[in-house]
Parts: sequence; structure tokens; C-alpha cells
Amino acid sequence: MFNFPEYLFLQVGLNLTQICLPRECTEDEIIEEVLKLNQDPRVHGVYLHLPPVFLTGRVLNTVMRADAVVLLGAERMDIPPTWLRPGASVIHCGSAFLTGTTILITCVSDECEVDASSSGVGALTAVLRMQNVVQSSSRWAQQQQYRPWILRSLKLQPLSPVPRDIEISRAQTPKAIDQLAQEIGLLQEETEAYGRTKAKVRLSLLDRLREQPDGKYVLVAGITPTPLGEGKSTVTIGLVQALTAHLKLNSFACLRQPSQGPTFGVKGGAAGGGYAQVIPMEEFNLHLTGDIHAISAANNLVAAAIDARMLHEATQTDKALYSRLVPSVNGVRCFSPIQVARLRRLGINETDPSALTPQEVSSFVRLDLDPAKVTWQRVVDTNDRFLRKITVGQANTEKGHMRETQFDIAVASEIMAILALTDGLGDMKTRLGRMVVGSSRSGQPVTAEDLGVSGALAVLMKDAIKPTLMQTLEGTPVFVHAGPFANIAHGNSSVLADKLALKLVGEDGFVVTEAGFGADIGMEKFFNIKCRSSGLRPNVVVLVATVRALKMHGGGPNVSAGSPLPKEYINENLSLVAGGCSTNLKKQIEIAHLFGVPVVVALNVFKTDTQAEIDLVCRIAKESGASDAVPCHHWALGGRGSLDLAQAVKRASNQPNHFQFLYNQETPIVEKIRMIAQKVYGADDIKLSVEAQAKIDYYNQQGYGNLPICMAKTHLSLSHMPELKGVPTGFTLPIRDVRASVGAGFIYPLVGTMSTMPGLPTRPCFYDIDLDPVTEEISGLF
Repeated sequence: MFNFPEYLFLQVGLNLTQICLPRECTEDEIIEEVLKLNQDPRVHGVYLHLPPVFLTGRVLNTVMRADAVVLLGAERMDIPPTWLRPGASVIHCGSAFLTGTTILITCVSDECEVDASSSGVGALTAVLRMQNVVQSSSRWAQQQQYRPWILRSLKLQPLSPVPRDIEISRAQTPKAIDQLAQEIGLLQEETEAYGRTKAKVRLSLLDRLREQPDGKYVLVAGITPTPLGEGKSTVTIGLVQALTAHLKLNSFACLRQPSQGPTFGVKGGAAGGGYAQVIPMEEFNLHLTGDIHAISAANNLVAAAIDARMLHEATQTDKALYSRLVPSVNGVRCFSPIQVARLRRLGINETDPSALTPQEVSSFVRLDLDPAKVTWQRVVDTNDRFLRKITVGQANTEKGHMRETQFDIAVASEIMAILALTDGLGDMKTRLGRMVVGSSRSGQPVTAEDLGVSGALAVLMKDAIKPTLMQTLEGTPVFVHAGPFANIAHGNSSVLADKLALKLVGEDGFVVTEAGFGADIGMEKFFNIKCRSSGLRPNVVVLVATVRALKMHGGGPNVSAGSPLPKEYINENLSLVAGGCSTNLKKQIEIAHLFGVPVVVALNVFKTDTQAEIDLVCRIAKESGASDAVPCHHWALGGRGSLDLAQAVKRASNQPNHFQFLYNQETPIVEKIRMIAQKVYGADDIKLSVEAQAKIDYYNQQGYGNLPICMAKTHLSLSHMPELKGVPTGFTLPIRDVRASVGAGFIYPLVGTMSTMPGLPTRPCFYDIDLDPVTEEISGLF
């Protein structure tokens, strides 16, 4: 070992680590070790000590070609003339000329001891090296502090009339993703590029910036939408384009990854629209970095494990099951770590497979799942109504073990909810293991860890846990991560994306994230589920409204996807607008105030809106309690069209914030459901089905009563009936069923006839989508 005076390093707060490589190690192994240290942000210096044996042919050849050779050492050394080229200069320097060191690597045999004094490395030399390390680490620490980004925004040249979304996206050349990453303060080793325009960001960033103060946290929600959507994603993107590209404030958009179901169904893509988009929009709307595919693979692995396990238990004896679950390998039988964990949960402390009693063997090998009480469903990321009820096991090879089940859309999977709520790889692995897939015949919950599949699920999800970095049309950063629906799940992008973004923007920056559908759906779950899980608290709510949706809530005709808008929505109609403002808009502002957060109303302006209608909405919004209300023209103008919104959000973020949850976790399940129904939806009461009440009793018995509530309800009305607009009153909310996502950490009641598998309309969006086989350009996405 190389004997440095370690106590000196410790006295000034430096961590000293010595890495001792064997004498026979190669130069490539040394270089690999040094490169590994260079990529570690915790290391601020490396001192490399090589014994003379490493003066190998490659090094000697380099010396013999050099015009000047620099020797570092406390004592003068003579170099044999045969090692130098004619006319070469030799410069002798003391070792104190070395730059900063924190980590010392000694490349000598591990049995060799080199005395510090004999090698000339005494206390003074160590102190000089420590000084270099302190300077190096101080420079690094200063670089981690908040600073305005030096970000090159992309210039927009808006056209009128506004072209199709895909044409706008294709006309803008995005920055290379590594350039954007560098501009916002990411280190090269913290990103994993997926092509030129998107990259995964490693979670090690959170550790590096753990002392960095968070920025301001802004939630974008909306009024109850029409089936066409009211542009929350567009508002979110336009807002961050205004904040970053125009006001020069650090800001990040955090968005959900869109499901393939709506993209090919009715709604189309979710990359924003007009001159407020995430680009390239084709990549955003389709496979992205494969996270949803990973979720589908993991989810369906669980489903396959369930049916296979039930079949094997039904057709084998305890002895046969045990011999297959714990096979002999080279004459030795041993439990896997996940099997040891199951033994401990069963209260069995043995580690020798041969030492288990017959009763212990039976308890170990039999989950005894009740086919009628399996709650786990298969998923596919396509709107396919004919998978809402299916029968599996019809092949002769399954020996008559058939059962009814169903498919859900992939983004309704509990694994998607876990991805959105987890705060790290270890937490995700724990959550995946505790997912309840059904009950045994004795009424005990059976988990993914009982199936032995939790480790495999973590492997499938290890890359999906990293948020994906993309950019807007104006070159500002966007995180795309997770994509649960708000009507059948909690409807928010990931906690991890928000936390990473809040650190990157710094204390004067802004992170703008979006909650799905209306404030009664996505915003309520954002507060009661996401904020409860993350510990984060929003500074401002931006409530998106459109004249179109307000007219619908004010008594206008029905709005249907794929059908022409009635004339009431094309022509000025102040009475319909006023009716919608005094009902739905006012109610959604009140819902936000239940949680104590300031509200700014963003009116997403369409080309058919008149100035009188715009003025009326802004006036009534302010009278209804909004801190401000501003028209937004980002669709036509990009960030420049959202400058008023950006300024309003900036002002509102400095207002007093009295955030509070709607309910305490300890409140009984039924009362939590009732509080949401009455205070948020405006229901008179709730009505539980017999099945729902039985499920609640079971969940209370199993200790799940303290979990928050995630209502699965239509997004088209405050009630359970999509046709009831405005603010329905005098209704009782029917709770048809109640399920538990124990891994994700919530109870979700199913309201009315809510389905977890959407269907395709008569004319889906895929009729318009095509590919040019020569240019490989995609058309028809919007």
C-alpha cells in the first residue's frame, strides 16, 4: 500500500480512498479504472502511482518519440540516454506540481509496501495535493449551484393560417439532445441517448443535486372537457416556452407519455399543438423509449405466472412441486433469495431445503390462489373493446383449467401507477413485490413476491424508471415519463421527473406539470395521491378553459368527436359562455381552493372566439376567485403568445400558499370516498354495491384502510353520467366495485359503468395515418 498521511485529509473534510491493483494488471485495466473514476461525480481528483515495472514497451516508445520529457519526483532522476531521442529536453519538477487529488490509486502489488518518506511523498507534498483537491472540489460545488441556463432557444416563424401539427414539427430542426442536456446542467455520464433527439436521464442526478433548493412547482389542470380535449398539454408547453425562451427563466415541462390507444383511436396524439409542441412529435406520440412496452411485458409476465402457477398446483403433488421449485443442481439444492424471503414471511427460518417438514413444504409450494378472486388482468396498449371479457385456458394442454378474465389498456396497469409514484429503484422493486394479484381460498392476499416474479419485474423496468428528456419547438427542456389515465388511474406524470426537474431549474426556476382531464379528476388525484407520495407541494394551479367547453357547460348542444361543431360554437354567444363560467369554471376554481393553492385561469383561445367572449371569461373567472385570468395564444404564436400567462404564474407563485389535503389517510375508506363525492363532485351521497362493500370490508381486514382513494370515473362530467354538464346536483354517486393497488399505494373505486378498456369509434384516427416507403416520413398524426 502507498502510505499517505490520511489523517491530514480527514482533518480538512476530504475522503481518501486507496485502490490497490495487483502487480500483474495491464495498462488497459488501469485506464479502465481511471475512466470509471473520471465518470463518478463524487471523485474530484485522482493520483496515480506507477512502479517502474510499468515502464513497458508502449510507454518507452512514447518517451523515445518525445521532444521533451517531464519528470515528477522529489529527487532528481537520471534517464538512460538510450531512452531519449537526439536533442530531447528533460525537465525535472517536484511532485507538488500535480493538480488536485482526492482519490489515490496505487498500482503496485498488494503485498508491496511503499514508505512515504522514502518515496519523497511527505506531509508537505500531501498538503499541497490537498490544497489542489479543495480548489477542484470548490470549483465543482460552485458549478452545482443555481444559475440561469445559457440556453440557445430555437427561433419560431409562425405562419397564418397555422399549418397542421406534424408540418410545424417537421419544419423545426431540434437541437442535438446532448447539447440541450449540457445547456441545462446535466453531466455527460448522467444521460443515455436514444438517437439524436431524446435521452434517458439517470437518477444519480438526484444525489448530485440533493442540496440544491427546489424551483417553483406549477400544476396545469382544466375544466370538465369536451370529448375533443381543451389543450392542457398545449398550455403547459406554451407556458414553459414563454418562461424559458422569452423571460429567460429556467423552466421544465413534465408530461405524460401518450398511450397508443387514443393516438390511433379518437383523441390523436398528446404532444401539444400548433406552435406549442414537443418535438419530434412522431417520436413523442409513438414508441418513445419503450417504457409502455416494458410495462406491458412486466404486467403480462405476472398474468402468465398466475395462470401457470394455478395449473401446476392443481396437477402436481406437494413433493413434485417442491422438487421443481427447488431443483437439484449438481447434486445440491438451495433456495433462491426470493424463495428465502417467502419462507421468512411464512415464519419458516430454515435455509436447508431438506430440513423442511411436510407441512412447511406444503405451505411453501402452495399459493392456493382462488381463480374467482384473481384481480390481476392482462394489458395491451390498444383500444380493443372485445378484450373486455375473455376466457383463457381453452386449449387441451391446459386440461380444462379455464377461467374468465379481461384485458385492460396498458396505462391502467398498476405497474404504470408504480412507475409514476416511485422515488427510486429500490422503492420501485419493493412496490412491485407487494402488488396483490388475488386471494387464496383461505382469504389471504397473494403478492407478486409470493409468485417469485418481483425481481424479474424490476429487471424489465430498470430502464423505464429513468425519465426521457426531449424539447419543445423553441428548444426548451421537457421530461416525458409515465402515462396513467386520469379517469381510470391517477393521471399524472412521474414523481421522479418532477423531482429531477425541480433540482435542475434551481430555486428561481419553474417546473410545470400536467394533470389529466378536469380538475375534479386529475388535480384531485395529483393533490391527494401524488403530493402525498412525493412530499412536494405546488405553488400555483393553472386552470385551462376554452370558450367551446364553457358554451357546452352553459347549455350548448352536444359535442362529438368526428362530427362538425354546431353553429353555437362557431358564432358569438355570450349567454352560453356566461352560463359555463358561472357553473363549471366557478366550481373547478372552488375545487382548487379546497387545497389552498392560488389559481390562474388560462383561456386557450381558438380562432372562432370573439373578443367579447374572451373578456367575459376573464372577468367572471376573477370574480369567481381566480388570482388572475389571461387569454393565451401559444397555439398560433408559440411562447410569445403565452407571455401574459407566464407573468401571471410568476406573480401567483409569490402569493401565500396554504396547501392542505382533502382528507387524512386514517379516515375510513367509505368516508374518504364520500368526501370526494360530496366536496369535489357535488354529489348528495354515495351508494355502494354489495360487492363494493364486501371489498372494502376485506381491504380493512388486510390493513389497507389507510391508503388514499383513486376514483375511476368519467371525465366528461362532474357526476358519473357523461351527459350531465355544468354542475350537476341532486345525484347519488354509485360505487360499482372497489379494487386495491397495494403496490402503487391506493384504493380505486369504480364509479358507474366505467371501463378500464376503451373501444375504437366508427372512424378511428388510424384512417389518416400513413408512411411514405421512400422518405420514411409519417403522415396523418396530429
